[in-house]
Amino acid sequence: MVSKLQACIDKKLTNTPKWLRDNLQYEVIMGSAAYGVSTDSSDLDIYGWCIPPKNMIFPHLTGYVEGFGIKPQRFDQYQEHHIMNGETEYDFSIYSVVKYAQLCLENNPNMIDSLFVPTNCVTYCTPLGQIFRDNRKEFLHKGSYSKFRGYAYAQLHKMKSHSSNSSNPKRGKSIKDHGFDVKFAYHIVRLLNEVDQILTTHNLDLQRDNEILKAIRRGDWTEEEIVNWSEKKIDHLEEVYSKSTLRNVPDEVRIKGLLMEVLEEHYGSISMAIAHDRFDSLMTELQGLVNK
Repeated sequence: MVSKLQACIDKKLTNTPKWLRDNLQYEVIMGSAAYGVSTDSSDLDIYGWCIPPKNMIFPHLTGYVEGFGIKPQRFDQYQEHHIMNGETEYDFSIYSVVKYAQLCLENNPNMIDSLFVPTNCVTYCTPLGQIFRDNRKEFLHKGSYSKFRGYAYAQLHKMKSHSSNSSNPKRGKSIKDHGFDVKFAYHIVRLLNEVDQILTTHNLDLQRDNEILKAIRRGDWTEEEIVNWSEKKIDHLEEVYSKSTLRNVPDEVRIKGLLMEVLEEHYGSISMAIAHDRFDSLMTELQGLVNK
């Protein structure tokens, strides 16, 4: 199976690092398509993650000493926008597996959404990519509330400012037609409804409220209705947060374990790349003897 990014690379339409194509592990369609509100004119936002060469993950393997000399090249993410493949326009955001895992650990809304996209929006997934996807609920914690609420506040501020981006005629037309940007408006409602789901169900269905979001994009809601709804929703979420039985903080040990599993499956043994506590090593040896 060839991903959207790989297809563009093969046609020499992108400027990706040479190693990225064959080290891509997970790719999904994000944005309006994932939320079930896309139109024929919607661009495709593509998110994913890859595994960089080992010396980019473990720079000390090159002999580098932190703080001395020239730092080895590192890779956090690749982004490239407005890539045309035929009549389809793509915006690509591909992350290093380490940065991706960290952002998911922090419950960054975009990264969490990318883990929970509907199956039909997963355009490429290796067995390593499936490890994260199968364990996506393990990333969720109550810290999602402040993250999603913060993103919603940012969208609310942008909506209230009535500022149009001159390089984006679609947003300008929305303000002209409705008096405000309906795309900002639907993201406010989406983000607050999503975190409500996370806190109450410990799961996330990105398309659960898509009919509401479609109505907002059509202009069926006024700006005042969006603001009033948001204020009431945030009051409601304060109560939901206090009653939620979701874990309070991320399970860093569990998530790091998943990350190490993925890296070891990809690179082979990484025992020489990471430091081990002597006590842990002794306990592992002892457990091996007991098992025998």
